[in-house]
Amino acid sequence: MSSGDYRNLVAWKKAFQFALAVYQETAHFPDREKYGIAAQIRRASISVPSNIAEGQGRHSRGEFRHHLLFALGSLKEVETQLLISGALGHTAPGRVSKLMEMSAEVGRLINGLSKSMARQPLTTNN
Repeated sequence: MSSGDYRNLVAWKKAFQFALAVYQETAHFPDREKYGIAAQIRRASISVPSNIAEGQGRHSRGEFRHHLLFALGSLKEVETQLLISGALGHTAPGRVSKLMEMSAEVGRLINGLSKSMARQPLTTNN
């Protein structure tokens, strides 16, 4: 695995922006949800860029790809929670759609990164 900086990865940058957008959205949730869905969706959204960063930091292609799978799982968790927050009326339908679009882009980038790693020839540093 290359020793590059995870902050240079487009997938990480977009996941980071997505987590910030989720935080901004949940700031408007009712106080009664502070320790409920707001906290859960925030944790899951932070997990996406965090797993990309952790995986890249492992310096092993296999471990990196494994952490990318964790990131994808967290992304699906956030999507589910966004749909629930919309159904509960905490998030406007237009905001749910926008956040779901952001999530889909992050998912495509993570999948692309994982596939590109699978196509790279093995070297002694991988």
